[in-house]
This record gives sequence, structure tokens and C-alpha cells, in this order.
Amino acid sequence: MKFIIGFILLLIAIFMATSFGRYYVPPGKVFSVILSSLGIVGKLLSKFFSIFGIRNSSYTPVDYNVIINIRIPRVIGAVLVGISLAISGTAYQGIFRNVLVSPDLLGVSNGACVGAALGILLGFHNVGVQVLAFAFGIIAVILTLLIPKIIRKDNTIILVLSGIVISGFMASVIGLLKYVADPETQLADIVYWQLGSIAKVDYSKVLSIFPSILVCSVVLVLMSWRINLISLGDNEAKTMGVNLKIERNVIIVCSTLLTASSVCICGTIGWIGLIIPHLSRLLVGNSNTRSLPFSGVISAIFLLIVDTLARTVSSGEIPLSILTGFIGTPFFIWLLVRREMII
Repeated sequence: MKFIIGFILLLIAIFMATSFGRYYVPPGKVFSVILSSLGIVGKLLSKFFSIFGIRNSSYTPVDYNVIINIRIPRVIGAVLVGISLAISGTAYQGIFRNVLVSPDLLGVSNGACVGAALGILLGFHNVGVQVLAFAFGIIAVILTLLIPKIIRKDNTIILVLSGIVISGFMASVIGLLKYVADPETQLADIVYWQLGSIAKVDYSKVLSIFPSILVCSVVLVLMSWRINLISLGDNEAKTMGVNLKIERNVIIVCSTLLTASSVCICGTIGWIGLIIPHLSRLLVGNSNTRSLPFSGVISAIFLLIVDTLARTVSSGEIPLSILTGFIGTPFFIWLLVRREMII
């Protein structure tokens, strides 16, 4: 039942995000524009809805352009990014058995920031920045995974510490790149990218990340019951037939690809991968078979609401990490007060 309610709320959030903004388009016009863009299918749906007295509203070319070319790709991007960050965060918290773990644990976010900052300094356009961000995010995780192999201590604690080291190193590189950036042009772009925004998401960016997000999300949902076993402890998981080395690495790779895919199109967005898994567990229980997919639904709704606020509450556009921080901090404190987290 909660999943049904979640999907209904997601549809409402999608329509609200498509309708609201500095240029307001009434929901009726949004509905008409979407139907008209579907061609023959849209005409058939219009006839079907007319049976119930639902008629198409008239709209202007400006309405059509705003909805189809600006709002819809942005909404799709918000949904994909929200799903990616929440599912990867839930998976990480499960396999590392730590509720304070977030998707950037292994350095992927700071690595992607390095790639994006480098692309901005080199004067690359959006595609070049996106490719470099994705590549450096993956490189950061590869370095994190190599450290335990080099020192021959392949366990969870060493892996987490390696992620902290690589993340700190990448943060230092970002600081260096910001120091040498042109303060009149490049520095502002780097800082804004670090704070996260979906403003520049278009259909090409959505298509570039959709395959990886779809495949990795499906894999993690299918392996969610294995994450339950791994979260019991290494010895218990082995006795239940889990190949820890292979399955943990598959989960890490999929979670990393999800995070890198989202970061490379919108920058770093904090708190989502940390607080949404907790909210999901509060609503549907601790089992990853339910909390992992449900966290994706909640996160998509949350990011749609935050993005809508970011472009409506002021004349300019507020970076998303600022709003998620203002919302995430009191929520995290509330969780601590309720003692719902096991630290």
C-alpha cells in the first residue's frame, strides 16, 4: 500500500514540478501539452479522457517550449538523480553495516568534482565536463579499491579508510584547481557545480545516464536480499552461501556507477544519499528488499520538491545542496533524538 501511495505522490510531484516555476503553467495546460507531444497515442488518450468530461486546454507556443524543452528533461533528470543517490546510499549502508555511510564514501563525488573542475579550466563544453566528471569519479573509486589490495588487507574497515583518504586527496586537488581558476569566470562555475544544480540538464544528458542508472538500479534491487545477508556480518553471510568478494564488489561497482552518473550531470548534491535511506527504513522497515526500492521513490519526490523550491523561492536559482542541507540537518537531528539510528 505504501508503494502505491508513493507512486501516486511521485506523479503529483512530477506534475507540480512541471507546472511551477518562474513561468507558471497551469496543470491543465501541462496535461494538454504532454498529450499533444505523444502524437497518435496522445490523440487516443484525449478521446478516452473526453468520455469522462476531461477536455484539452488551449496553450501557447511558449507554454509548449517551456514544458517540453525545459521542464520535462529537468524533471526526468531530478527523478533519475534522486533514484541513483538514494539506492546507492541504501546499498552502501547495507554492505558496510553503517547507517552514517553516504554514496560519496569511496571518493566518487570528490573525484567527479575534480574532473568537472578540470574540464571547466580547460574550456570544455557541457559534454566534455560531463565525461571528465564521470571518468574521474570512476578513477577515484578504482584508487580506493586498489589500496587494500596493495597493503594486502582486504576488509571493510580498510576499504572505508581508503575511501576517506582518496576523498581527502581529491578535495585537495579541487582546492588547487579553484586556486588557479580565473576568479572572473571559471571559479564561479566550479563553485556552483560543487553545490549541485539540475538547471542545465537536457535530453542528451538524460539519455547519457539513463542506461547505466537503469541497469545498476535493477541489479541492486535484484540483489537487495543479498545485501540483507551481507549486513548480518561476514561469517553469517558466508554460511548462507554468499560469495562476499564477488557480490560485495558488484554492489560497490553498481552503487558507484549510480553516484558517478548523477554527479556528472548535476554536480554534488548532499544529504540525499544519507537521510533518505533512513526515512525509507522508518516507513517500510529495515529489510533492503523493501527499503531499497522505496528509497528511490521517496528520493525522487524529495528532489523534485527541492528543485521546484530552488527555482521558485527567489529570482535566481538556489543551488540544491544548500536546500538539502537546510532540510537534511534538522531531519538528521530528529532521527538522533528518536534514537532510530544504531551508531
